[in-house]
Amino acid sequence: MLIAKEKEKLSQTSRFEKMIQKEWLLTNSRGNFASGTICGSNSRRYHSMLTGSLQPPGQRTTSLCGCDEKIYCNGTEYKLSHFEFEPDSKTPKEPLPERFRKDIGVHFDYSMGQCEMTKSIFLAADSDITAIVYEFKEVEEPFEFSIRPLTTLRDFHSLGKACDNLYVDWTDDMPAVKNKLMPNQQLILVSDEMAFVEEQNWWYNFAYRMEKQRGFDHTEDLFSPGVFHRTINGPVKIVLWAGFGGEDLPEKMAGLDIDIICDDLRLRHKQLLSEAKSADENVQALTIAANAFIIERQLEDTRTKSILAGFPWFLDWGRDSMIALPGLLLSSKRYEDAAAVLINFALSTDEGMIPNCFDDYNRGAAYNSIDASLWFVHAAFEYYKQSGDMRGFSSKLMPVIRWVIDSYRQGTKFGIHADTDGLIVGGDRDTQLTWMDAKSDGKACTPRWGKAVEINALWYNAICNAAEFYAKKDPVTARNFSELAEKIADSFKDIFWNERDRYLYDCINDGSAGPDEAIRPNQIFAVSLPFSPLTSEQQRCVVETVRKELLTPYGLRTLSPNDARYRGRYQGTPNERDSAYHQGTVWPWLIGGFIEAYLKVNNNSKAAKKEAAAMLSPLLEHLKEDGCIGNISEIFDGDKPQKPRGTFAQAWSVSEVLRAYLLVNS
Repeated sequence: MLIAKEKEKLSQTSRFEKMIQKEWLLTNSRGNFASGTICGSNSRRYHSMLTGSLQPPGQRTTSLCGCDEKIYCNGTEYKLSHFEFEPDSKTPKEPLPERFRKDIGVHFDYSMGQCEMTKSIFLAADSDITAIVYEFKEVEEPFEFSIRPLTTLRDFHSLGKACDNLYVDWTDDMPAVKNKLMPNQQLILVSDEMAFVEEQNWWYNFAYRMEKQRGFDHTEDLFSPGVFHRTINGPVKIVLWAGFGGEDLPEKMAGLDIDIICDDLRLRHKQLLSEAKSADENVQALTIAANAFIIERQLEDTRTKSILAGFPWFLDWGRDSMIALPGLLLSSKRYEDAAAVLINFALSTDEGMIPNCFDDYNRGAAYNSIDASLWFVHAAFEYYKQSGDMRGFSSKLMPVIRWVIDSYRQGTKFGIHADTDGLIVGGDRDTQLTWMDAKSDGKACTPRWGKAVEINALWYNAICNAAEFYAKKDPVTARNFSELAEKIADSFKDIFWNERDRYLYDCINDGSAGPDEAIRPNQIFAVSLPFSPLTSEQQRCVVETVRKELLTPYGLRTLSPNDARYRGRYQGTPNERDSAYHQGTVWPWLIGGFIEAYLKVNNNSKAAKKEAAAMLSPLLEHLKEDGCIGNISEIFDGDKPQKPRGTFAQAWSVSEVLRAYLLVNS
């Protein structure tokens, strides 16, 4: 992916402002990452060349934030790195990258009078080690080159301030930054090609503009342990290694070879593309993006697979993981990994509910979700149908599915239970159990307690799947499930169908004056899921209403713009953003359900697939050229221009775009 040379078209200020809006991301199997902007200036507290974990994937710790890189030639100093400071941030006068590329690493190409230089960053696949590679070419005359690492050892959600906790220690002749508050962890910095001079100091008031825009603290102080330097008098490749870890880190850092690291990354890249079994560049790009979210999690004495919800700040969420699983894993036939993710959550089930999320700090799981368990049932049945793994499904997953169904029928946490009409009801005024779960000042921004439309669409789908599964194994059980499904379908149409306006009500609860008539995207799942409780005509009406009121180039709005509660911009303070999160903000992941429903009601015709392909086109362009290059954002503004917001890389966004793309091109 290329960012073309723009000097002739844009001023330095314009180039910088354009480039600082675009981001990059590298991840590894431990759930850790490196990220930044394509101009090299950090705009978030989460940007760093290395964010590792104390207990992967939790307790992520920012270590190497960046490097101050300089060239000295004939008495002139050239700065290759760029930072913004408070109170006075200025556009850098020094050269910006001429080009940015991303493949197994990220690459920044520079052109200067003295030389051509490419800076590359690679993140090791299975350890918290980053390689920063500087390759100099066409060196016209000798010059001095220096690198000053800028470090911190802090929780990745926080910001660091100058203190006496950070210091330099030497481990096996390698300089290590340590924190008195983290006695067993360290950041080791080493380069075989450069000399290191210890020179401890603090750099003050780095400013992160994205944090400021989001209404958070946005300035930080960084610690420098010293300077790496050498004379450049011809073509050369220099590697600066940064590793985060405990007592075993020095052994890992000894004898590192950049060619071995890159060969390993290339092999994994090649294997992913092989699993995709497609020469389509969009499928390949989405497959590579999808792999960023597949991580390993320690569960008791075993390492298993899980799915991170998004970068830079989410861990694995039950709802997100189950929605993302079909696109991320089943679409590329990664059945073993899919089974591992499902079993991971199944083993953590409590009172018939899978976790809504795991805590960042290993303090246990939270179960405050009414839909995560139902999405688990859906994902498990999709795994069974696509993999054909009868033995594994029957022995390890079906018992948990029955536990979920029985618990939802009889009653479980948060008042979740089947009402006398067969429909699922749950929560109260003080809870936010559906995916529209934002709270502001302690109140749900989108109150949806009671009977929510997508919850009962998922419930109906779960019961129909169970009936189908038992059809040839246990006719009595199959008949019981079939009778329950008929009851649910009748009740669903009776209370959710708006006959006057021909769409589905969003939510029904006993404490309201009547059904919630808000036009929201949740109704689309009553059409898109394999089993629908609606008539064919009702399905067509739902799809048309959603298309007319909610469809945008980047997904579905969460509320019709014709609603007085609509918020078209996701910006401002945390409370302002929370109040807009599901009140008009666009979510790309919803495009998967919409396209599936759109194709279904149009009999998968060629014309319908052509229209659906056009619907996906803007998101595919975003994947390649906008936001985080090579990934898809969590959300977009509801109003034009629809700027990407939220996390810059979201699992279910990538998953559902990939799944929809494959449906369109099947």
